[in-house]
Amino acid sequence: MKLVALIKNVPDTEAKIKINADGTDIETQGIKFVMNPYDEYAVEQALLIKEQLKDGSTVTVVSLGPDRVVESLRTALAMGADEAIHLSDPAFEGGDSQGNARVLAEALKPVAPDLVFCGKQGIDFDAAQTPPAVAEYLGLSQALIAVEFKLGGDGKTATVKRRVEGGDEIVTLTLPALVSCEKGLNEPRYASLPGIMKAKKKEIKKIALSNIGLDAGRVGKSAAQSYGQKFHPLPERPPVKMIPGEPKEQAKELVRLLRAEAKII
Repeated sequence: MKLVALIKNVPDTEAKIKINADGTDIETQGIKFVMNPYDEYAVEQALLIKEQLKDGSTVTVVSLGPDRVVESLRTALAMGADEAIHLSDPAFEGGDSQGNARVLAEALKPVAPDLVFCGKQGIDFDAAQTPPAVAEYLGLSQALIAVEFKLGGDGKTATVKRRVEGGDEIVTLTLPALVSCEKGLNEPRYASLPGIMKAKKKEIKKIALSNIGLDAGRVGKSAAQSYGQKFHPLPERPPVKMIPGEPKEQAKELVRLLRAEAKII
């Protein structure tokens, strides 16, 4: 079985984000980038299925972006993935969810995956648009926000429990299919030292625009149908106000402040 995990390189959750001078993007200098946390569940799920089947199945990890995404690809290889594909071309820069999904889909066509796993969303823009768009471009059945996954005994179907508002929904998919992964689907493994050493020697296949047959006008910034018009930093929190006195007086003053200043009661 051909298993694919799509991964994205995003700012570390502990990074301090700053807006650049003209407000068009974040300042990337000095920021640590890591594999999107939800994509870790995608890589782990693909590896679990490979280990379950024991039939020579392969796991390929795919990422689109600048040179820094290589580090995330190597992390996935160290976890146990067999192959890695890096979609790298200046023409891809500035693409929106639809344009990026189009590139990913075209790159996956020669792979002909049976199952594609990806995170439910990237933690940078939280759009959650790329997974369903990739599935549509490839004509795959899809289940989003999966919290449980079970491959059918015939290897041609899968049962997925997906998180929906107010409860869970259980769906049956016919393979090939795409599944986006939610926290709780599994417990991503840590890369072992031998895995890290092996990953350093594994080839990462580079794919440019010329390799996938798309017109330049259908990818990148020129094809973007949505873009960030202006980025604004979060307003600074006001300083903490300490209320002196005995508990009874403190409670009375707190109520007055909530009513007169905060105006929430």
